[in-house]
Amino acid sequence: MGGFFYEILDVRFFMRSFFRKDDNPNNGGKCNSLVRVWRRRTYVGVMGLILCVAYYFCLPDPLFQDPYCTVLTAEDHALLGARIAEDGQWRFPPVQQVPEKYVVAVLAFEDKRFYQHLGIDIRAIGRAMLQNIEAGKVVSGGSTISMQLMRIARKGKQRNVFQKLIEAIQATRLEIAFSKEEILALYASHAPFGGNVVGIQSAAWRYFGKQPEQLSWAEAATLAVLPNAPALIHPGRNRNKLLTKRNRLLDRLYASGKMDSLTCQLAKTESIPERPQAMPQLAPHLLDFVESRRTPPTSKGESLLTPLTPKGESSPRSKNKTIFYTSIQKDLQEQCTQIIDYHQENLSGNGIHNVAALILDIKSNKVLSYIGNAPNAGKMHGKDVDIIQAPRSTGSILKPFLYAMMLNEGVLLPEQLVSDIPTILPDGYKPQNYHETFDGAVSAKKALIRSLNIPFVLMLKDYGLEKCQRNLFKYGHHYINKPADHYGLSLILGGAESSLWDICNVFAGMSRTLGNYDANDSRYDVGDFEQAAAQKLLFHNKQNTKLQEEAPYLGAGAIYQCFEAMREVERPTVSGEWEAFSSGRKIAWKTGTSFGFRDAWAVGITPEYVVGVWVGNADGEGRPGLIGVHAAGPILFELFKLLPPSSWFEPPYNDLVQLLLCRQSGFRAGQYCNADTVWVPTAGEYGEMCPYHQRIHLDQTEQWQVNAACVSTDAMMHKNWFVLPPLQEHYYKFRHPEYSMLPPWHPDCKTGMAQGESMAFIYPKHSGKIYVPVDLDGNMGRTVFEVAHRNPVEKVHWHLDGVYLTTTSVFHSVELNPSEGMHQLTVVDQEGERLERWFEVEGRER
Repeated sequence: MGGFFYEILDVRFFMRSFFRKDDNPNNGGKCNSLVRVWRRRTYVGVMGLILCVAYYFCLPDPLFQDPYCTVLTAEDHALLGARIAEDGQWRFPPVQQVPEKYVVAVLAFEDKRFYQHLGIDIRAIGRAMLQNIEAGKVVSGGSTISMQLMRIARKGKQRNVFQKLIEAIQATRLEIAFSKEEILALYASHAPFGGNVVGIQSAAWRYFGKQPEQLSWAEAATLAVLPNAPALIHPGRNRNKLLTKRNRLLDRLYASGKMDSLTCQLAKTESIPERPQAMPQLAPHLLDFVESRRTPPTSKGESLLTPLTPKGESSPRSKNKTIFYTSIQKDLQEQCTQIIDYHQENLSGNGIHNVAALILDIKSNKVLSYIGNAPNAGKMHGKDVDIIQAPRSTGSILKPFLYAMMLNEGVLLPEQLVSDIPTILPDGYKPQNYHETFDGAVSAKKALIRSLNIPFVLMLKDYGLEKCQRNLFKYGHHYINKPADHYGLSLILGGAESSLWDICNVFAGMSRTLGNYDANDSRYDVGDFEQAAAQKLLFHNKQNTKLQEEAPYLGAGAIYQCFEAMREVERPTVSGEWEAFSSGRKIAWKTGTSFGFRDAWAVGITPEYVVGVWVGNADGEGRPGLIGVHAAGPILFELFKLLPPSSWFEPPYNDLVQLLLCRQSGFRAGQYCNADTVWVPTAGEYGEMCPYHQRIHLDQTEQWQVNAACVSTDAMMHKNWFVLPPLQEHYYKFRHPEYSMLPPWHPDCKTGMAQGESMAFIYPKHSGKIYVPVDLDGNMGRTVFEVAHRNPVEKVHWHLDGVYLTTTSVFHSVELNPSEGMHQLTVVDQEGERLERWFEVEGRER
């Protein structure tokens, strides 16, 4: 017998015996019965294995491949907005946890023994069979939640006994693969709730306008009965049936001890929702923005924006939307929207329809509020345009950056005088100040405070157009990406485009650099100029930041001096005068207005926040009165009132140095200056010495200038005098009564006095072309030529092409009508000082 078993175990014998029929009578049939047993058992084993494999893989993988809504949530996970799924369903991405009230209600209504069975409830099936027999039709299916989930997952299958058997088998497999909590979450996320509403989250928002966690007992019971017959029972119709079912479920919950009598009675008094509500749309433009910025996979194969995929769901694909968890503060977003709506309604009376606002948190580099456009602007006025990201003409909003650049490199000091005179550049560009007035000379700080155009054009010319453009792009103005010649010197006045997003982020980088300077032991973090993140997955990790001694962008001292100037911004009055604008808190702020009154800007900075506002029309239409300080400024300060009180920056003394500066010119003090000790950026040590103070010699009466040719040195009075060039002096003296003109030369000393320093052309400033418009009658218009003279009563003789024209006194201007072509204009004063200017007249049609 033992030999027989050893023979059976012989593989060759077994294979030979298994695959061919052995009818040899000599074998005595010793193997036939055993082979038949082996065959039978093998068949059974193979079939069992096949069934086991089929059972193991009987679940769809994944369970659901439905497209989901794109959802935007606030910092506290409150809903900010959502976009419907590609198949037209309001289907939110699956929930991880189901609200307790809904769990209690749905289990009481659908599956009382959910936690006891393994996918099939035999008692429920038996009860359903008896009810169906008694009713003579199908009135109950006896399906568990697990079975219903499988029916939802299998989509479109007929509802018959065979399909229910498949669902039952799959339900048992589901119970093995998933926990009870996961099954409940999958069911709540994919159950139909009538119409195109799918899932507990979208149902809670569409029917009750709240998060699922905030549902009352009555609301939870309403949603618990809806999936039972979503096509028949709908909040918009058959309301009595829905109310009856809901109240019956509430009675059942009371009877089971889930709620007390008072709670049950109060729940029954709640009404049924009349119709689905609109989804919240608090930040539609931010939703577009974050969705467009989904990052591609990194080198490690991971994406920063890959959503967390719940168990049982397909891996994220292009058709499967996701939830964007943002840093937006919902209450702040709502309050900002109300302010924007109020101002937009007022502005629309002047044909100004669009407003955008952005609030950034400096320290965390998060977006706190994002209003890409006024919600009530209307489609015909481009309310869907995200102005925050749109490139727009910058107006004067770039001036602080140039000011900070020049301070940072030591080519400018805050109180240094810069020219503010009529200016026509060689290329014909003629900048103008807002009120078309001139100061002659004004401190750079005051030029920024008053946003004077001519000084900043001349400052840009001195600093270098190409260098300025390169730095602006480096800081984060990504739309200023063309060659410098494309913009010209109008770059600083709105000749370039930037976005509210870039502008606010660059100012935030400056604020963060200054705020972190002392904390970083007087070193700089390259990451301080990184753009803000609206999504939690993109928040910056500063733990591994490398600090450096040299400022990668702007030094703390230059930024501090720039913000100090911006804190003293003045605004123009109707009369053209300037008055200080006071605020209840310290804010560095700047406004801007683009050419043609198309864009009005206002940006404010504190150590904690950056607030940016844009006002205008999305289609670029200009409107009178669309001025930054009047249209955008008031909105800026109202938004700041919504924020907690702010502090102010501590002076970065390690990046500042005390220098002796000329009290009148703001340059480094020379030997003839009255000096004050002032804190300036460290690069200011290499600044220019004062060019305006000189030593003059007076007679004993101090009324006349003298020299050694007429008065002995012992009889001279020596004084230091502040002397501006004639053209600057011409305008400066009217705004500065304290300015003392140089005394005239003594009649006996004219022989030795310096020549060529009393007059200057106001127009034409440079030799070149003069474009004269041709009037409607075909004749060329007239041109006003003007000269400034230190001595107003001095007589000036005018000559054109060698021909005497006229003599002027006090007001040295003449109106001429030269013909087209080249001309030479010559002016000579009584002392023989002579100025010449060549120019070419070219006629232009009006």
